[in-house]
Amino acid sequence: MPAKILIIDDEEMFREDLAVLIRKNGYNCETAANAEEGLLKVSEFLPDIVLSDIMMPDKNGVDILDDIHHRNPESSVIIMTAFGTLETAIKAFRKGVVDYILKPFVIEDILNKLNLISEHKILMRELNYLRRHIAKEIESFTLVAKSEKMKHITELIRKVAPSESTVLITGESGTGKELVARAVHESSTRKEKQFIAINCPSFQENLLESELFGHEKGAFTNADSKKQGFFETAEDGTIFLDEISEIPISLQSKLLRVLEQREFYRVGGTRLFPMNARIVAATNQDLNLLIKQGKFRADLYYRIAVFEIAIPPLRNRISDIPALVDYFIKKYNSEMKKLCKGVEPDVLSYLMSYNWPGNIRELRNVIERAMILSNEDFIKMDSISQQVNNLISGNFLTKGLKNAVSEFEIAFVNRVIEECDNNKEEAARRLKIDASTLYRKLDVGKDKNSPTIGF
Repeated sequence: MPAKILIIDDEEMFREDLAVLIRKNGYNCETAANAEEGLLKVSEFLPDIVLSDIMMPDKNGVDILDDIHHRNPESSVIIMTAFGTLETAIKAFRKGVVDYILKPFVIEDILNKLNLISEHKILMRELNYLRRHIAKEIESFTLVAKSEKMKHITELIRKVAPSESTVLITGESGTGKELVARAVHESSTRKEKQFIAINCPSFQENLLESELFGHEKGAFTNADSKKQGFFETAEDGTIFLDEISEIPISLQSKLLRVLEQREFYRVGGTRLFPMNARIVAATNQDLNLLIKQGKFRADLYYRIAVFEIAIPPLRNRISDIPALVDYFIKKYNSEMKKLCKGVEPDVLSYLMSYNWPGNIRELRNVIERAMILSNEDFIKMDSISQQVNNLISGNFLTKGLKNAVSEFEIAFVNRVIEECDNNKEEAARRLKIDASTLYRKLDVGKDKNSPTIGF
């Protein structure tokens, strides 16, 4: 949809000629001959940008700025005048104009200004949409955290977010480390600032240093101009260093200095810049093992692991799977315009008996594919990814529903007992059954020599 421009000016020839040129460049443009008519158009037309003259017969263009913003807060106002003074310009900017143009002006200049403002508005709308989308994702993350382990993680996020401490998030690939990082950011006092995610392995060593610290012109080959790095552009926001274990050892010492001194040099530069951003890091590697192997600095580890959040793999929190499945079905119902109500009982048992090496990311992909294939009210087994079929333990699908459910029940009970550190009374409480019932189920499992499905 083209941006909407409103021209308020009492000079008819100037006003209409400018409108014709603006329309020729793809904008939706309307005009008003005076301030009163202009304010009425602001309420009805809801322009993205208002081009307003200052000297008009009924009201001064600066004096109507408050009314414009009251009627449409989203309107950006550019003031036009042939009698500019510094005092008038200062007054206009204090009232919220985005630019001030002296007549006569070159049409290319006004078109460039309109283009820049329009692009900025589009970016801001996209940013606000993404912010709302991310906030919804984070809210869903907390809602689907049914297991005690994930409830504990959401509590850790709640406690650490308001602080300024560096956070280290650990866990296997696909467990949702970036989502946890965003939850920390969105729950902090920095939530209105930028969140910049950097995938460290995706950059070569010299490029990563330039991306983080920036560089000066001529710092290295092809450095034709100076460049700001993420530490500079993030300002008071949050920088997420994903897979920090992949940062070369030679660069780790420089990162450590930034974290300790809260300042840095651009590559090839001599000027110190302050580093005001918060650092949240993540890794799927065992950093203690890397330290022993000489691949990661111990002092950097101690600096980033001020507060550590370890995300368990999905196989260790199978009680989250039903809620995750329900969440992904609702998500793809919305995106694909479908009305799927859920999964068949045998499909859920099947999903809860799988090992999920790809964790939540793999589960999401399986449900997405099933949603594409299925046109039924409930997802059936034949819509589940062949990849999962090939990897599922044993001959689960050949046992029939009764035996499969019985086998799943024993596996589920064993997993809950494991999560309770073999405390069967606590396991019975979580399962909401009597302890005697739990022992009976375990005895039945032994009698049948039913295997514990691997988790």
